[in-house]
Formats: sequence, structure tokens, C-alpha cells
Amino acid sequence: MSSKSFKDLKREVHDKGICQECGGCVSFCSSAEFNVIGFEKSYSPPVYINEENCLECGICYYLCPQTHILDEDLNKIYNCVESDTQHIGHYKDIYSCQTNDIEFLDCGTDGGIVNTLLSHLIEIKFIDGAIVSQTDAPFSREAKFIEKKEELIESSGLQLDVSSQLEEIQKFSTYTHSIQQLNHYKFKKLGIVGTPCQIYTIRCMQNLGVTPSENIGICLGLFCYENFLFDKSEASKFQKDFNVRLENVEKVNIKQDLVLACHNEDFGKKRLHIPFNHLDKYMRKACKACSDFSNIYADISFGGLGSLDKFTTIITRTELGDRVFKDFLNSQKINCRHLEKSEKNRIRDLITQYSQKKIKRKNQFMKKVN
Repeated sequence: MSSKSFKDLKREVHDKGICQECGGCVSFCSSAEFNVIGFEKSYSPPVYINEENCLECGICYYLCPQTHILDEDLNKIYNCVESDTQHIGHYKDIYSCQTNDIEFLDCGTDGGIVNTLLSHLIEIKFIDGAIVSQTDAPFSREAKFIEKKEELIESSGLQLDVSSQLEEIQKFSTYTHSIQQLNHYKFKKLGIVGTPCQIYTIRCMQNLGVTPSENIGICLGLFCYENFLFDKSEASKFQKDFNVRLENVEKVNIKQDLVLACHNEDFGKKRLHIPFNHLDKYMRKACKACSDFSNIYADISFGGLGSLDKFTTIITRTELGDRVFKDFLNSQKINCRHLEKSEKNRIRDLITQYSQKKIKRKNQFMKKVN
């Protein structure tokens, strides 16, 4: 591999404060059974636990979404080598769709397409299950294995009581901690739903042939401009800054800004729109070091940007993603708007605009960090 080790990862990523805390280095460590590295504190990067057992193989360094060692390889594999594809990535087609399943539409974000697709893929036995993010409070998610429609519905929306919501405002916990548990489950082929940094780590794992990459059947990527880090103090500040109580938040969504769907007995339902530039102090520092908005290495990318309310924007990217989505369209489980070329170009240009903003933000931030 290389002479790189966890020490280099710590110096180049962790010490600069740009660790995504995705858990990839911990989950796929060649010496994981010897407990070499792990998380000791919340909101903090992994640390050496038993340094003497480290093989210094470099796997942790190569998998990290902040080292970019495998960028050239991945760009070739996923056709992101032309200058005009660097912002939005290579893609086959663009769609704007809505699920025909009322339950998924009511409990999910945008058009409910991701959950409907996962349910479809499980139903036709293309995958045996999936790792998704279960929402347990505003801005708080935990990885969960699912294999039934009912579990997908449970994983969507907010379903905790008031006290639990305010107790559990916390950082985003990614799927990678869960992937190393695959051998304990009956899944042979798994669908993965993740943000750009998560999908990047998975693609690096597949590129290097790291187990259990053979278990991953498809990567579904989410648009991501930024994620947020809340402890109780930050949650209190957020509520004061934007005059909102987090226990009243039913859905969190991202369009051209952050959208909170709120409800209580006094004012009924309302939607609160918060511009991204008002959220800087709540953003995870590591997100400022990320340049991928539209999830360019996914098989299919999904997000609300560019589509009407209650519709999802879909970008098919790989041959696999294109084939799977076209089969999904024929299932009659979703409703797709007819998009003229000009409308597809409008959506593409809007996504490109946000991608460029994220790239510019990263470049400015990294100048300060380095």
C-alpha cells in the first residue's frame, strides 16, 4: 500500500479539524479485531487505542474522504475527468419524480423516491436490505439496517416525543460503523444511502477491494451542502436565533435553503426557510473542506434542489444506476414529470451553481487551514 499510517491521518486531517467522523478508518482497519483505533469521545475524531497493534498498512489513510489519494482513480472509473463534469459529475439523465405511495410521500422528504426505490429493490430481490439513516430528532440520524417497507417508514420523519428530541440533538452518525457488522446479518447484497463523504469512502473501499465491498449492490447518494453539529447549548442558540422550537419541527429539508416544516397547536403548520449563509456557525467544520454537492460517485443521486415541492430531483450516473432506475420507472410506482431539454438544463445549471459555491467555499477554507 504505502508508508502512510494513522499517524499521518491524524496529522493531516484530525489535527486540522477536518475529520468527517464517518468512521471509515475505524470500520475498515486491517487490525480492527485488535482494537487499534476507535472513538473515545463524542464530537471528536478517532484516536489510537492500542497503537502497538497497528500494521501501518495505510488503509485508513486511503479510505479517508479528506486525503483524496484515490481521487484520480475514482474520477476515471466514474468518468469525472472532463472539466465540464467536475462540478456536477458525469451523468446519464435528469428526472423529477414523486412516489405513488402515500405513506412514503407523507413520511419522507421531497417526493419520497429514495424509500420507494429501496422498497422496490428489496421486493424484486435486487438487494436483501439497506443501510439508511434513521431520523430520531431534527439534524440527528443514526444508521439502521432495514429489509422491510415498514422499517423504511419508521426510518423516515420524526417520531420521538418532545423530551427525547431535545435530549438527542447530536451529530450525524454515519453508516460505516454498521457496515463492519454485515457478517452478523443475513444480507448478501446491500443498498447504501449516503452523503458525498460517505459514498466516497465506500467507493474507495470498492476500489481497494476491502471487505465487505462485495456486499454492496448499489450506492444511492444524497445532495449535501452541509451538515450541522448540535449539542444542547447549540440547540438552544439555534432555537433563539430562528425563533423556532425543535420539538415542533416535523421535517428537515434542503432546497435552495434549509427548510423546516413546523407544527404546533397555536399556529398550526408553517414552513421556515433559513438561508445557508445564516447557518455558518452551526455547520460542521469538516463540511467546509468538502467540495462534492451532488454526490458525483453515486450510482444515482437524489435531492430536492431544482424540483417542485413534493418532488425529488434524480440524477442517474452509472450504467448500473441508469438500468436500475429505468426498470423502476416501468414499475408504475412513481410519477415522473415530463421535462423538456430546457427544464433539464435549468435543473443542471442550478445544481452546478450550488456545486460551484461548495467548491469555492472549500478552496477558501483550506487556504486558512493549510
